[in-house]
Amino acid sequence: MRFYQLAFVFVALFPAVFSSSAKDRPNILFIMSDDHTAQAIGAYATLLKELDPTPTIDKLAEEGILFENAFCTNSICTPSRANIITGLYNHKNGVFDLGGSITPDKQTLPILMREAGYQTAVIGKWHLKEEPNFDYYKVLPGQGKYFDTEFRIQGDQSWPKNVVTHKGEHSSDAITDSALDWFKNQRDPSKPFFVCHQYKAPHDYFENAPRYQSYLADDTIPEPETLYDVPNTFGSLATRGWQDELMPHIGTSIGKRNPRRSYATHLFAKFPEEFPGDYDSASLSEEETTRIAYQGYLKKYLRCVKGVDDNLKRLFEYLKAEGLYDNTVIIYTGDQGFWLGEKDYQDKRWAYDESARMPFIVRYPIEIPAGIRSDALIENVDYPALMLDYAGVKIPKEYQGKSFRSICETGKEPANWKPATYYRYWMHMAHHDNPGEMAIRTKTHKLIYFYGANYKGEYQTPPAWELYDLIEDPQELRNVYYVPKYKKIRDDLKAQFAQLRKDIGDDGSHYPECEAVVQEFWDYSEADRRKAIEISANFKKIREAELAND
Repeated sequence: MRFYQLAFVFVALFPAVFSSSAKDRPNILFIMSDDHTAQAIGAYATLLKELDPTPTIDKLAEEGILFENAFCTNSICTPSRANIITGLYNHKNGVFDLGGSITPDKQTLPILMREAGYQTAVIGKWHLKEEPNFDYYKVLPGQGKYFDTEFRIQGDQSWPKNVVTHKGEHSSDAITDSALDWFKNQRDPSKPFFVCHQYKAPHDYFENAPRYQSYLADDTIPEPETLYDVPNTFGSLATRGWQDELMPHIGTSIGKRNPRRSYATHLFAKFPEEFPGDYDSASLSEEETTRIAYQGYLKKYLRCVKGVDDNLKRLFEYLKAEGLYDNTVIIYTGDQGFWLGEKDYQDKRWAYDESARMPFIVRYPIEIPAGIRSDALIENVDYPALMLDYAGVKIPKEYQGKSFRSICETGKEPANWKPATYYRYWMHMAHHDNPGEMAIRTKTHKLIYFYGANYKGEYQTPPAWELYDLIEDPQELRNVYYVPKYKKIRDDLKAQFAQLRKDIGDDGSHYPECEAVVQEFWDYSEADRRKAIEISANFKKIREAELAND
């Protein structure tokens, strides 16, 4: 392909060392759905487990290893994908938000796979804007469409002009059909394959295939305890404002709490058939609209999840029939977590576990025993190192992620495995009204710093810190940052946090005005808190003026 020469030069900087010939190494199938959170997978779920939306994925978990503590480092589509394709954190690969892209010469994962003798392909959602540096690609333009799905392909014209359309097909069906077509008509049996099979579903707004419209239609979806009853111990000045004055403006909602964007209004506008015939949000209480909108939201979402699971069954049945299933490392994940009504939040983006945790399941019976569950902390920046390890490729020293192959095969962590994960969300108050934030998470605690500013250090929301004891409070409902008995833990975590930032290179040099705000409130004195209260009042005025002008 056109990037081969460039790729060859690039890979020369990262020499590959192969433990065996290419044909003796496993195939690798990396499956990623968009916004498929662990709470909506039977093997993980508690609240939704009885609905059983994912029997195929559950079976994959039964036959391999399931990771309970897999996390993205930035809970938004493009940055998460960039981490996986480069093995670098976002401040290193340059993809801070949805506007980022990865040029073909920086797409190290497929480049190194090709150099290792693998036939490479990516099919489905791409979202990295530049031409994929795979042997074969068939990818959605941008976010893509649920119906009449369009794909960008290789052809006579330059990227991205070659487009084909699957008329009348739902995207999950079209993506699976396209993958099966590649396996049947494009695969070179003399080479192992590395395939990225990536669904659009169940990305918001959820549009299911018509055949799933009856699924769950007569069911009442169980509600999370915090759907419309969030305790006042949760959050901080950053997420609630002074005396809760920013509750309507921070974080988009299921019910009508957030007047700018809520499922009570926007989901109803798109899918009125999911609401009662006499539905009128203006005449109902917030609790009533929340309950009704939640039912419509979850049913649409889970119908899309069901479509993914059924399509994976089609794909797996083909691999079994061709004798490819057991000698393929099969990975299933989502590109981040997603809120399913907990705390009345929608979308993702927050550092809280519901949106930062990713499902991550690996099946490879030749080396991975069945039925393992691991609580090892892993990050999406580690995923490419794992895949390269299974491909027999020496992991580039520039990679920030580490292979966790030994954990997959034994369920045990190496003595020097990472004690914490890092999180940073940069898109301050964009789309879903989430403040700029960063966090460190260990197995026992999470420390979140809401610095609350955009790249230029402007449009400030009140800065604050939150600390959660994940052993006593796994739902993260009680911020204990100011609780005296947690002072030592808080101070130790903050020091560990500062060191972790240095270790991974998030030194603030990318956006110095933003970093100035980060540093200003890092120690968080009483004077800082008083200033945060002033910022809260000021932002309330700004947001109310914006709403009045809409």
